[in-house]
Amino acid sequence: MQTKTEQIETQTLLQLHEEKRTKCLVYTRVMGYHRPVESFNIGKKGEHKQRTHFNE
Repeated sequence: MQTKTEQIETQTLLQLHEEKRTKCLVYTRVMGYHRPVESFNIGKKGEHKQRTHFNE
């Protein structure tokens, strides 16, 4: 967990380097194949946010 100072520093760095950032696509497996989450409809996006993520 970040402290308040670390959060402010992170936000400042992100703002300073905004032009260098690239969009990150998040893919998830749906019905046996991978799809980008941004292409989901509103209901599927909500369902995706509620999923529990874990590491094996």
